[in-house]
Amino acid sequence: MSTISLRTSTTFTNPPFVNQLFNTTPWAFLWLVARLYVGYQWLSSGIGKFSNPGWVETGEVLKGFWTRAVAIPEAPARPLIVFDWYRAFIQGLLDSGSHVWFAKLVVAGEILIGIALILGLFTAVAAFFGGFMNWNFMMAGTASANPVMIIISILLILAWRTAGYWGLDRLVLKLVGTPWQPGKIFQK
Repeated sequence: MSTISLRTSTTFTNPPFVNQLFNTTPWAFLWLVARLYVGYQWLSSGIGKFSNPGWVETGEVLKGFWTRAVAIPEAPARPLIVFDWYRAFIQGLLDSGSHVWFAKLVVAGEILIGIALILGLFTAVAAFFGGFMNWNFMMAGTASANPVMIIISILLILAWRTAGYWGLDRLVLKLVGTPWQPGKIFQK
């Protein structure tokens, strides 16, 4: 149960439904469905890119995406990237030719995130990196399914205790533990 204690004697707790939803195993089936959905989306996207030489050999597909994203159209049209600092970041990647290796990183990330979520292995970590990729896609001006996937990723992170219950986390987390609580293999 999560509580916040202020300097006074007042203590705030989460509503019972929130504790049930994020911390108990009867809700694990909901998180399994969410995990499988998001995991399938990542895996299928990564596999589709893996078979495309424009992603895994030359990176030209990513270069084209970045080039369109940093373009500044004539008024009254608005650019895809609305934050100048992010546009400068992507332009720097373009100028350095980073699209060649970065495209491979995107493909590998999508496949690994998809596999981890489907298997329920380090679910919160996989959901975090999936959400981070979704955020970057949205920052570059792509909506698509990214807003829905980032929300589900955030919910999976919040439900980390039970999101991988019907998966490998149920076993693996007992063995390796968490940064604040070592698992069986790290205990003396």
